[in-house]
Amino acid sequence: MTIQKRPDPIRTWVADARAGALAADAHRQSVAVASSDHAVDDQAFIDALSVDMIA
Repeated sequence: MTIQKRPDPIRTWVADARAGALAADAHRQSVAVASSDHAVDDQAFIDALSVDMIA
């Protein structure tokens, strides 16, 4: 019988949604994505993921 070691827990960092800096950075990023040459393809990708999550 072999003893298996448990994997280390996954640690994630979640930003404080109440921080003003987070809202400003999210807006900056959304403007950058929306104005890119790939905006239509990027949105189609997100829409495809969203449909899979809802269904």
